[in-house]
Amino acid sequence: MKRIKVLAAHVLGVAVALIVVLAMPGIVSAQQTGFCSQTANLLFDACGKEAQADFLVASAICVNEPEQADRAKCNADAEASRDESLQLCQDQLDWRFEGCQLTGEDRYDPEFGPGLFDNPKNPKNPNPYFPLKIGNLWEYVAGSEFNRVQILNETKLIDGVTCIVSHDQVFDDGDLIEDTDDWFAQAKDGNTWYCGEEVKNFESFKGDNPSIPELVSIDGSFKAGRDGDEPGIIFPASPQFGDVNREEFSLANAEDIAQVVSTTYKFGNNPELDQLVPKMLADRFCSVGDCVVTDNRSLLEPGIVERKFYARKIGNFLEVVPDTGEVVQLVNCNFDPRCKNLPTP
Repeated sequence: MKRIKVLAAHVLGVAVALIVVLAMPGIVSAQQTGFCSQTANLLFDACGKEAQADFLVASAICVNEPEQADRAKCNADAEASRDESLQLCQDQLDWRFEGCQLTGEDRYDPEFGPGLFDNPKNPKNPNPYFPLKIGNLWEYVAGSEFNRVQILNETKLIDGVTCIVSHDQVFDDGDLIEDTDDWFAQAKDGNTWYCGEEVKNFESFKGDNPSIPELVSIDGSFKAGRDGDEPGIIFPASPQFGDVNREEFSLANAEDIAQVVSTTYKFGNNPELDQLVPKMLADRFCSVGDCVVTDNRSLLEPGIVERKFYARKIGNFLEVVPDTGEVVQLVNCNFDPRCKNLPTP
């Protein structure tokens, strides 16, 4: 009898949680009827149902814990995780609504076809702020992480458009944690498009012998033309202050937007943009005041704005997150003498 009461209480808790999901504020904000806001509301609904599904799976695992104390802790952890996930759903909804204010409410359906693009190995109008010459290599450092990016002598046909392949690896204390192929296309008008990425996330586990990083997920992978995914402009041909572009459009998976906040950056001219910027690095690449700065946000990571700095003929040389103090800094490149003896973090 006691067990029946416990199970009944647990089922009641599940039902209450489901009611909470369906009644959260975002779903009832029907006055926001633009296409972007409609998309945000539907994704909010999906997020809540996914949180509930994860909770039910976790609860099923808890049922199989033989010890009552372990079961109680398992259920408490499952409920806490569900509540955290539901809060994230709400935060993502609010963040997406802010994103809609930047991008507008129109449907996202970019014009994308082979006639708009050049041979990626030999473009006639290459983007000076996003150089994609075969063999170009960049190396970055962020705390214990080391990031190597190289343009390969490889192409991939995506939705009829030929893209160049960029190989991106991230190591943490020497262990591989991410191995990604990014696919970029160079438009005839100078815009550089992001057509997708194949992401492989690795993790090393204590006690393994030998210790070899294991593939644990492919989260973040997307490809234009597959499952509703769309390409985005990773860097515009002629960036203008205030311009906003979608870089990635793979709903609930990869949703990045960028806004140009300066096209004339030089250290010392704008204290806000100078936050966390190593002066020696900025002086090396931005001495004539022609660096471009963008504020980037993932609509899946509420509240986080990453600031990226681009130099002509170098590309991205710095990424900072002012609110957290995170810094990703270029320490080497193999195609420009300005990269020699760069300052290290």
